[in-house]
Amino acid sequence: MWKQMRGMTLVELMIVVVIIGVLATIAYPSYRDYSARAKRNEAKAALLQIATNQERAYLNNNAYTADLTLLGFPVAADYITDTGSYQINVTAADANNFTATATYQNADAEADRCASFSIDGRGDKTSEPYTDCWTRTR
Repeated sequence: MWKQMRGMTLVELMIVVVIIGVLATIAYPSYRDYSARAKRNEAKAALLQIATNQERAYLNNNAYTADLTLLGFPVAADYITDTGSYQINVTAADANNFTATATYQNADAEADRCASFSIDGRGDKTSEPYTDCWTRTR
């Protein structure tokens, strides 16, 4: 009599590998997009916090400041976000206006999409190289 075989055949194993490969092919680009959006959101949040704190500093001192420690950040200049993806700095701060910029630090696909964000004292939001990075969801 034939004994009952146990285990998996090579064909069954290859089917499992193909299924895992297809799932990974679908999931990995979605993960990368989600990760890039999270990094952009982190930079946007820091810039909006700077803008809010700049208005508070302007009300107290009648001038904007380039010192990030006065705006609630741990360093005076060139703050790096928690993920290390964006460098935040305040330039052109004077009695009438300021510009806060977040610059992407890594050389990958995100650098080609949204390399830098800016906000100024008038509330104007700009980004490079795409102009829709403040509203971009992908």
